[in-house]
Order: sequence, then structure tokens, then C-alpha cells
Amino acid sequence: MFKISSIRSILESTLFVWIGLTLIITLAGNSLVLPDWLQVVGRSHPILLHFPIVLLLMGLLFFWIPGIDKKPEIREIGEISFLAGCNFAGITVLAGLILAQEEYTGEILTWHKWGGLVVFGGCVLLYFFRAIQANIIRLSSVALAIAIIATGHWGAGLTHGEDFLLAPIQSNEIEVIPLAEAEIFGDVVQPILQAKCISCHKEGKIKGELRMDHIEGLQKGGKSGPFVLAGDFEKSLLIQRINLPEDDKKHMPPKNKAQLTEEELLILSEWVASGASFEQKLVTLPAKNELYQLASVKFEGNKIYSFDAADKEDIQELNTSYRSIQALFPESPALDVSYFGISAFPPKSLSDLKIVKDQIVRFSLNKMPLAGVDLKFLKDFKHLEELQLNFTDLNADQMKVISELNTLEVLAISGNTVDQASIQNLAKMKSLKKLYLWETAMSSQDQETIKKALPETVIDFGFDGKGIIYDLNSPIISQAEMIYQDSLEIKLSHPIKTAEIRYTLDGTEPDSTSSTIYTKPIFVTNTGKVIAKAFAKDWNGSKPTESVFMHSGIKPSEFSLVYEPNSKYKASGPATLFDLEKADASNHGQKWLGFQDEPMVLEVDFKGLSKAKEISLSLLYNEAAHIFPPEKVSVQGLENGTWKTLASNSPAVSTKALSARSELLTLELENTNYDKLKITLTPLAHLPKWHQNPGDKAWVFVDEVIFNQ
Repeated sequence: MFKISSIRSILESTLFVWIGLTLIITLAGNSLVLPDWLQVVGRSHPILLHFPIVLLLMGLLFFWIPGIDKKPEIREIGEISFLAGCNFAGITVLAGLILAQEEYTGEILTWHKWGGLVVFGGCVLLYFFRAIQANIIRLSSVALAIAIIATGHWGAGLTHGEDFLLAPIQSNEIEVIPLAEAEIFGDVVQPILQAKCISCHKEGKIKGELRMDHIEGLQKGGKSGPFVLAGDFEKSLLIQRINLPEDDKKHMPPKNKAQLTEEELLILSEWVASGASFEQKLVTLPAKNELYQLASVKFEGNKIYSFDAADKEDIQELNTSYRSIQALFPESPALDVSYFGISAFPPKSLSDLKIVKDQIVRFSLNKMPLAGVDLKFLKDFKHLEELQLNFTDLNADQMKVISELNTLEVLAISGNTVDQASIQNLAKMKSLKKLYLWETAMSSQDQETIKKALPETVIDFGFDGKGIIYDLNSPIISQAEMIYQDSLEIKLSHPIKTAEIRYTLDGTEPDSTSSTIYTKPIFVTNTGKVIAKAFAKDWNGSKPTESVFMHSGIKPSEFSLVYEPNSKYKASGPATLFDLEKADASNHGQKWLGFQDEPMVLEVDFKGLSKAKEISLSLLYNEAAHIFPPEKVSVQGLENGTWKTLASNSPAVSTKALSARSELLTLELENTNYDKLKITLTPLAHLPKWHQNPGDKAWVFVDEVIFNQ
């Protein structure tokens, strides 16, 4: 049997082995090539680290036992425990240094690495100089214990995240994000990545050279390819890996980690299909879009209502030329009711709403003439949460009725005179979360009174200039359709009614002096683009907003493509270009024809039809997804057996990545002396230097070709 002295001698000797190996690996760094079998030793680091922590802390306690110098048996047990802990610390540090050479980087790793070396070095020095003054030893033991705890904390941060230790005592309150502000990536996609992916792809631990804890890392991608390519499932690393069988080594998340739910899989897939934007807001998606339907219920305003839905036929019957009744969000029983058109407003029609009184949650009568109208019917709406009554000539009696609606959370009564009696009634509305009181003739004292009465309510008294100049919101463009046959009505509006809207139809940006002022609906009979801006005194002009409109024109009698579109983006083939159905800019996988390796070459014939003088091409631009304007567009006419150029263009290329958008390119033909036409769109051969993938081939996406005389 070994004696204690023999065990001590062996442990002291092996300690120098660990010291030597540690120095070699530390000083050699990444230049040292280690055999594969040592990776197994490295990966045992998380298993080994518990031994030195326990043994070292236990050994440190012995330094604090009073009179231990007079108790050699107890002292020897403590020293042997501490010496064993030093050996395990050496082995653990070696394993950690080997493991760090795999795919671990970052500031936390640096702190953990050097913390481990300090602990190992400290325990070796403390052991061999244990005979010095007791007070110094005790102070050193405290410092070493702190170093052990700190190093363990940094290690936990590498494995479980930086806030792992303090997470239980941190606030669990979740910020409620309004649907209007929710971003697809930041508020829908990123939380999934944080929960299921980032533990292996963050600072300190970057597997596959893919870092997912910031957007730049996601945009850069990993060593196996790009993280996502908009609309491209085949080349998007994310989609590839999450759809592999769980037993596959490349499946993500790894088999031993929490897996994605069916809903999370759908959200990630629909995000890529919808353009994989890192900035796009959720509300910009169509209501029928599957990603919108999956994600919208997570945000404020989309809470679950337990009451039954109204009869669909009743809702359909209640929708009229002056009244709109819609579900608050897809599949919700809650209803949003709005009246519009002052001249057509019949006050008696308010009684029609009794049939859906249990489902109305939002109700808008903005600008309706409510003078003398009895508002007691509102009390029947027992689930009413938001009431919009701006500029409706309310009186004190009507205000009193409104103040008795205990379910209201949002009330907007801007543009109405609020007298003292009304202020007293409003002060009783403790359930209000938001109250809008623009242009209500309230004095500063009245405003202070209502703020004190409703301290938990966000109250908006409107804009007070005071020399500050703000930017106006962009105007709203409303049109029934983008592709039309006879004529199209286009309406422009702005939430600030005193704002002046100016617009152009020639593709130029409107200015505040020479551009046409919008006073009535615009009727167009051609193909083009409307661009609008808003201007007002003491405000900066808005950013321009635009929308294309396309006259259906002449459909060729024959048409064909010389080269087939890419198999991933072929929609319905060449017929797609003439189906008069405008494709959605946010969904690249449907109704768009995509060309990359070959140009789009379209040949058309107008046998028995009038010949076109003008051609309009509906294109998709999305630089982040490699979808750019064509390098060149040319139109050739076949005259007497020879192709002659009738029009050409080289559209400008953006100097940065912008959001996905539809653009309209129109060319006028020099003459109509042709038998056939050939339209060629040549993709950009090399992406520009500023792009994240400079030099790669660009895509050309087209969904409609319109011919007009």
C-alpha cells in the first residue's frame, strides 16, 4: 500500500508534467498541430473541471482551520486534497487549451482561458509556498477562491450564455411590441435563433465560422455557404441544415439540443421565402401571407379573444360604400369597424351594428358629423377597446356617455372642443392606456389637470412647434389594382389634413413649387408611376412614396422564350408575363421569372393586332438577394428578315442594398415597321464591389411585359 509520502511525491512530480505541457501549448498557440485523438481529451474539459473546483475549494478551507499547525494529520489531509486539486486543475487547463483550438473565439474565451491559467499557477505557488506566514496564505487563498469562481462564471457564459448566472433574479417582464412596429427579423426570427442556435454560434464559440449573435455575422455566412439567400432554399445554409434528418451530423440544432418546433420551422422557411429581410416590418406583408398569419398573433393588438365570431354573411351585408367591417387580424373574431365619406354618412345606420355588438373591438367615426347623435348605443359594445372620434363635433353630453365606457383602452377625440365638464368626465377614465387630445382648445392648466388625473395614461396633446422642424410622413397612395384595362383611379391622402400633397407621373421626384398639387382623384389611362410627397408649413417635406400602374394594353398573338427561366423561379413559364397578375415584391418564389446564367429573350408576334409603340417591363429589385436591374435592355424589331434595334436602356444600379421593391421600366420604340419583336434582358455579369458577394452573377426577375400603342 502506498504511503502518504509516496502519494505526495507522485502528485508533486506529475504536477510539473502539467506545468510543462501547459507552457508548451500556451506559448505555441495555434501554430501547434495536435493529433485528432487529443480532441477527445479536449472535449472532456467540461467533465474534468468539477474535480479541481471541489478539491481546491476544499483544500483552501484547511488553511483557515485554527491551530492546524498543531494537527499534522488534519494538515496532511488538507495538503493532499489541495495537491490533488492542483493536478486536476492542470489536466483541466490542458484539456481547455486543446478544446479552444477548435472553433472558440472571443473576449469571454480570453477571460476564461487566462482565468484558468491564473488558477492553475496560483494553486501551484500556494502549495509550494504553503509554509510561509499564515496571514499571507489565508489572503492568497481568498484571492484564489475568487479566481476559481470568476473562471467558472466565464466558462458558464461560454456554454450557457453571458447572463446564465444572474438570469433567475433578472426581470422576466416581456416588452409588448405593437404590431405596427414589429420587425420580421428582430421580433420574430431572431428570438428563435437566440433560443435554438446562438449557443453554438456566438462570441467565444463560432462553429462552422458562422456567428449568429449579430446581423453582420449572419450576412457574412459560414464556411459552408451563405446563411440565407432571399427566396433560395437550395443555397440558404439555414434551410439546408434545419431540414436534414435529426440523425444527420449536419442537422441543426444538433441532436442533443432543443429542436425547432413545427411553427418555428415554418416561420424560418417563410422568412426566407418572403425575402429574408433584416429590416422589413411585419405589417408590410399581405394579410394572407403565411408568415404574417403565424407571427402577427405574438404582438400587441393581436391577443386572443374568447367570444364567438360573428356570422360571415352578416359582416358581408354590413360592409357598404360608407362602412367597412373587417377582422382585427386574420382568423380573429374581433372586428374593426370604420365609417368614411361625410356626405354619405347616415346616422341611422349605427343601429345596424347591434347584430355584431359583441364582436366590435375597434370603432372609428373620424370626421363623421355626430352633432346631436345619441351615442348611448356604444354601451352595447361590451368588448370595445379603441374608439376614434376625431373631428366629430362632440358636445359635453356625448363626452359623458363616452366616459362611461369602462372597457376603453384607447380614445381619440382630437379636433373636438373639450370643456371643463368634459375634462372632469375624462378624468374618471382610469382604464385608458392612450388618449389623443390634439386641437381641443385645452389650456396648459387643463392639460396638467388631466395628466394628474390619469397618471398611467399616455396622453398626446398634439404637435407644439416651438421652433422644431420635423419630417412629414409620406402620403398614402390608394389604387384598386396595379394592372387595369380601361382607366384607373388613384387617390392620395395624408393623416395631417393641412398638408399639401404634390405628385408627378413622369418618374421625377415632386418638389414644393412646380409639381402638381393633389386636389382630387387622379385618373390614368396609360402605364407609368405616380410619385408623391407631402409639404406643410413648419415641417420638412416627406420622403417620396411611389406606386406603379400598368394599362393592360395589347396581348401578343404569339410569344415564346428563347431560354427557359431558372427552374427555381419559373412560375407559369412565359404565360406569366401576360397573365395581368402583379407579383408580390416580398415573395420571390411565386409569379416571378428569374434569369441568371442566360438572359431573358422574349420573342412576340402581333399577327392581326395593332403593333405596340411602347413596352413596359415590371421588374423586381432586391440587392441583398442578388436581384439587380438588367445590365442592358434591348428591343429589336424583325424587318425584312433582319433584326434592328428599336430601343435600348442600361438602368442605373443602386450603390447600396435596398428593400425588395417592384420597378417599372418603359421604352418607346423608334418605329412600328416590324414583323416581330425581341426583348432581351441581360443580367448583371458581376455584382458591384460594395456588395457582400462582389463578383457573383446577378439575377433578373420579371413578372409582366406590357405593350401599348
